[in-house]
Amino acid sequence: MKISFGREAFANAFALAANVAPARSPKEILQYVKLTANEQGTMLEATDMEMGIRLRVEGVAVDAPGTALLPVQRTGLILRASTDDQLTFESDAQGMLISGARSKFRLPSANPDEYPRVPTFQEERYHELTAGALRELLTRTEFATDTDSSRYALGGVLLELDGDRVTAVGTDGRRLAQMETRGQSVGGHQTTGSNTIVPRNAVSLILRALGSSIDEPVQVAARGNDLLVRAGRAEIFTRLVEGRYPNWQQVVPKRRGVPRINLVVGPVEVALQQAAVVTDPESRGIDFTFGDGTLVLDANTAEVGQSHVELPIDYTGDSITLTLDHRFVGDFLKVLKKERAFQFEIESSNRPALLTTDDGYAYVVMPMARDR
Repeated sequence: MKISFGREAFANAFALAANVAPARSPKEILQYVKLTANEQGTMLEATDMEMGIRLRVEGVAVDAPGTALLPVQRTGLILRASTDDQLTFESDAQGMLISGARSKFRLPSANPDEYPRVPTFQEERYHELTAGALRELLTRTEFATDTDSSRYALGGVLLELDGDRVTAVGTDGRRLAQMETRGQSVGGHQTTGSNTIVPRNAVSLILRALGSSIDEPVQVAARGNDLLVRAGRAEIFTRLVEGRYPNWQQVVPKRRGVPRINLVVGPVEVALQQAAVVTDPESRGIDFTFGDGTLVLDANTAEVGQSHVELPIDYTGDSITLTLDHRFVGDFLKVLKKERAFQFEIESSNRPALLTTDDGYAYVVMPMARDR
């Protein structure tokens, strides 16, 4: 096999594929990326047996077709450190030769025939939505998932695909993020039950594969214990998280006659950052007081200090105070544009706060106990 390519574009594609390969594994062959070059094009494949990616690489000149395995760590270092604009990969009995105008590297390889097969997207039943819509779904929910392995079913994003509705949910038991958008069911595809839970690392991989695409169509197919995604030049496979997701619909409040205060992300984020200056890992609560046309943020941490920040708001109802973890509120604000308007729904100091936008996003935060 022999191929020639522009280093920067190939390096970006290789980094995406290499993200799947495990740094350590009892199966040494998994620490390689498989490279296939033929008349159909050039493909990179990587897997850790739980997740896999097949990535088509553009702009590659195939001088001699073939297949080879690239050691992840060393190949990645060469692609990043090289100053050559063009590189050539050539495989022979001794391994892989990587050469440019001013450099040459020889790396050992392995038998590509022994590399595990990465599933391909050949589904006739799937949901289709735009890359921009899928990115919003995952970005606005992934951060709320649980990183504690003892709560395994919460360690991923729940996907519900039914008809023209596509819903994503993430929760760690203290806050819950839920986003709904439109999609198209092809071949009658739909998920059943509450077990289509996509692990966090797979969500991160999908987001990286989506890049900055907006209108490009993306296909998503749930198949029992796994999920397949086809997004542009990438096909991604992932095992689903084992377990059953809790009934998230019961968590999202459905209240009438409670204050719903209109706010804008940017000003609230600035005020929150100011108030959080005196918090620490043990004292993360900030008092949110709504009343008399003002949102007041108060924090008080022993041996650190106090903060008091005021923000004018369009609310003149009865004063209500609730204490929230500033990180949880900040996470919600970070995934939205600064100019985005949202509503802050409150009922009392001991009931969950509900933050919503007009494009199908809902975020529930449990209040903290007040010390004062």
